[in-house]
Amino acid sequence: LLSVSCLGDCQLHTSCGIQKCTTDFVSFTSHLNAALEDFDLEFCKALRAYSACTYRNSKACRGNLVYHSAVLGIGDLMTQRNCTKDGPTSSTSPEMTHDPCNYSGHTEAREHQGGEKTPPPTYLFCGLFGDPHLRTFKDHFQTCKVEGAWPLIDNNYLSVQVTNVPVVPGSSATATNKITIIFKSYQDCTDQKVYQAVTDDLPAAFVDGTTSGGDGNTRSLHIMEKVSGKYIEMHARYIGTTVYIRQLGHYLTLAIRMPQELVMAYKESQDLQLCVNGCPSGERIDQSGHLPLPVVGKRLPWGAVAHPRAGYTLETATTKCHEKMLVKDIYFYSCVFDLLTTGDANFTAAAHSALQDVEALHPSKEHWHIFPRSGDGGVGRDSKFCVSLGLVCLILVAYL
Repeated sequence: LLSVSCLGDCQLHTSCGIQKCTTDFVSFTSHLNAALEDFDLEFCKALRAYSACTYRNSKACRGNLVYHSAVLGIGDLMTQRNCTKDGPTSSTSPEMTHDPCNYSGHTEAREHQGGEKTPPPTYLFCGLFGDPHLRTFKDHFQTCKVEGAWPLIDNNYLSVQVTNVPVVPGSSATATNKITIIFKSYQDCTDQKVYQAVTDDLPAAFVDGTTSGGDGNTRSLHIMEKVSGKYIEMHARYIGTTVYIRQLGHYLTLAIRMPQELVMAYKESQDLQLCVNGCPSGERIDQSGHLPLPVVGKRLPWGAVAHPRAGYTLETATTKCHEKMLVKDIYFYSCVFDLLTTGDANFTAAAHSALQDVEALHPSKEHWHIFPRSGDGGVGRDSKFCVSLGLVCLILVAYL
C-alpha cells in the first residue's frame, strides 16, 4: 500500500527534487571505504549535504512519502554516526568525486554536469612494425623508408618518436631500432615522464628509474614488463592510452591505442605525425598499399636488391608466413615482403605480433584485417582482382 501511494504521490509532485538529493548522496559516498580512518568524517559531510538538499526541497516535497522517509533516515544515520548538524558538507558538485586521473570516468562526469547522455569516447589505433610497415590512426596501411628519426605522435599529451635504420645493404627498406616516448605532465596525475628503448635494451622503467607517474597508489601511469627484455606495456589511465613495445630479432615494434579527441589535440606546427597523416609520399615504398615483392632477375624502382635472401623463395616465404597467419591480409603480405627483402625470419614473428596487438587494442573487430585494394590502401575487400590473385597481384605491381 505504501509503495502504491508513493507512486501516485511522486507523479503528482514532479517539482520535488528528492531523487536528485538521493542521487547526489550516493555519488558522495560510493567511493568511501568503511575501513579507512576518515570514513565517518566524509560520511557525515555527505549526510549534512543530503540534509541541506532535503531542506531546500521541503516545500515542493511536502506531500511526498519518499521525501519524508529520507528525512527520517538521515536523522537516524546522523545519530548512528555521531554526526553534528553543523559542520562542513560534501562538495555541491558531485562530479568532482570522479577520479580526475581516470579518462574513462571523464564522460560520466560530463554527463552528470550537463545532464545529457554523451556518447562513449572513440578510440584510435596506430602500429609500426617490420620494414617498417605503418598502420595509421585512419586505418591506412603504408610501407615506408623514413630513415632516421621521425615523429609518430606529437600532441598536447604525448610524443612518440622512432628512429629507423637500413635493414640490408642495397635496399631502401628500414626497421626501427629506437623508440622515445614522452608522457607530458598532466594536472596532479603525472609529472613528465620519458621512456626510451633501443635494440637490446627494452627497459621496464622510465629514464629516471621510476616505473610509474604521479601518485604510485593511483597508478595513473605505469609500466608493466610482460617478457623480460622483449615486451613491455605502458598504461596511461589519465589519458586512456595503452602502448605496447616489443623487440623481435634486432628491431622494435610499437602499437598504441588513444582516444580520438586527444589524438587530434595538436597545433598546426605539429602536423608531421606519421600515425595521423601517414608517411610523406616521397618516403613510401608501397604503391597505394600494394607491396612490390622482390622477384628473381628484376630490380625494383625503389632500390631493393632483386633476389631472395637466406634461401627464401616466394613459395617458401609464403609457406613460412602462412604458418603464423592464416588470413591472407596485408599483415601476411608484409611478412612475405619482409622475408624476401631481408631473409630474417624474425620479421615473421613481428608481423604476427603486430596482428595480435591489433586484436588486443583496435576497437573495431571488423577492421582488424586490412586487404589490398586498388584505391588508397584503406580498409576493405573491394579489390576482387587482388584478393582473388593474392600474391600474383602484388608481383605484377612490381613490374608496372
